[in-house]
Amino acid sequence: MSTPETKVKQRVRKILDDHGVYCFMPATGGYGRSGIPDIVGCYKGFFFAVECKAGRGTTTALQEKELRKIREAGGTAFVINETNVEELSQWLRDNFAMTVPKKG
Repeated sequence: MSTPETKVKQRVRKILDDHGVYCFMPATGGYGRSGIPDIVGCYKGFFFAVECKAGRGTTTALQEKELRKIREAGGTAFVINETNVEELSQWLRDNFAMTVPKKG
């Protein structure tokens, strides 16, 4: 059975896959660094990271530190839950929409 946070991660991955975005979920146990966002990716030269939460879940101080460091380095960082998952789709549409020339 999937946890609520796993369901959010699955929705985020579907959005990213539908847009053809390169991304991965870094391992944090053992050799990884704690606080790293759940999903890290790059799309058309733009680095981004997504921390997924469920319900009223909030980021830890360590997660906030990592998200801030990403933003300071020029990347985009999201905290996504069930209620705002469309923000990611909107960001992709707003920043990477292709303009199709009109025929005629």
